[in-house]
Amino acid sequence: MAPAKDPIISVSGLRGIVGESLTPDLAVRFVAAYVAEQPAGPLVLSRDGRASGPMLADAVRAAARAMGRDVCDAGIAATPTTGVLVRQLAAAGGIQISASHNPPEYNGLKLFAANGQVLTAEQGQRVLARFRADDYQFARHEQIGGVQTCPDTLSHHLDLVLATVDVPRIRDFSFHVLLDSNHGAGSLLGRVLLERLGCRLTLLGDHPDGQFAHPAEPTAEHLRTIGPEVVRCGAQIGFCQDPDADRLAVIDQTGRYLGEEYTLALCLEHVLGQPASQRATGTGPAVVVNCATSQMCQRIAQRHGARLLRSPVGEAHVVARMQQERAVFGGEGNGGPIDPRVGYVRDSFVGMAQILDLMASRRLPISQLADELPAFGMHKTTVPLELSRTGEAFRMLAERFPDARQDRSDGLRLEWDDRWLLVRASNTEPIVRLIAEAETEAAARELTAAATRLLE
Repeated sequence: MAPAKDPIISVSGLRGIVGESLTPDLAVRFVAAYVAEQPAGPLVLSRDGRASGPMLADAVRAAARAMGRDVCDAGIAATPTTGVLVRQLAAAGGIQISASHNPPEYNGLKLFAANGQVLTAEQGQRVLARFRADDYQFARHEQIGGVQTCPDTLSHHLDLVLATVDVPRIRDFSFHVLLDSNHGAGSLLGRVLLERLGCRLTLLGDHPDGQFAHPAEPTAEHLRTIGPEVVRCGAQIGFCQDPDADRLAVIDQTGRYLGEEYTLALCLEHVLGQPASQRATGTGPAVVVNCATSQMCQRIAQRHGARLLRSPVGEAHVVARMQQERAVFGGEGNGGPIDPRVGYVRDSFVGMAQILDLMASRRLPISQLADELPAFGMHKTTVPLELSRTGEAFRMLAERFPDARQDRSDGLRLEWDDRWLLVRASNTEPIVRLIAEAETEAAARELTAAATRLLE
């Protein structure tokens, strides 16, 4: 990833290179604008373990207190745990200090509403407007907020996840699990969850100090050293988290990288395969994924008689559609399952519990369960293109592929029965991102190549 010269500021938060594009004064102004938009009440503060986290936590605490708010400091915690804490403590909102899967020199802020969900686009736009206008007022000296430490950050989240699976059934198998948290926040709840599920553990990167042992995003290339470790220690499955533990990638017992797309697909296979009475209370037979997620999920939903609905890319968009449709499950193909019984936040711990319960219920190794899923090939690339030309580009693509079904809810998505192509403009660079999926990777590459030839 090329270093960002300017901070990336969006409706969901901000991120940048610490000391360059992300500075304490920027964080203070952004937090002040965020706090000004929230209802009365305390705020939850957490961080993902990066070395720059304590410094930024000092700035965020100061900003929130200067705005007259009390702060409940959760210390190092996973992003989904922060969402749970906001609800549990009836807080007015929450701030997670994290740059997600970005390199260690980056950090950022993720913003939560009082319902424990990341801000909606509308809420985020209001924060952005205040930030750009410096529209906030610091409190007088007698109104400055206080700080308290959250005494227990894990138990409620743990209980919510455990309530979604058959704990005795999983414990009977005493699975040997390798957990790679890569020195992020995931090991704190990850260790406790897997121990409660009766797993024998091999832990990698379980000290949350941000000293990543490999690049932070859990891709096949970045995890090439983890597969051999799964085989060496005899684990039956490997779970790999990103630094703030809202994403999960899976490695099977042979050391094969299944990846992030399989995380959500395996969860859906398990959740939809259960009796309706075991699904989330008050929900219907619908699941929601974003428009860039593998069609594995579509085939799985069809097989189980469920409706699969797509949203624009982004956690907030998926959550909004899930709530609108009362979906039993959802998520994004980047390894982020969302279970409404636990919270409307992408959650790697949900993924681990559901996949282990699938292995236990089917009495099959993860490799065989993965091989039973419908297989497709995916290819991603980018094409230089100025933002002003995207409308023309979408028109050209639609004319080039007139037989495709079109969806313009997020860029342009062209879909056929056996393949699809998504073209989206970047929010930060003069490029468009192309993602294609087909029966084979070669066919997916050809689809992106045809689109690239038209756009260049």
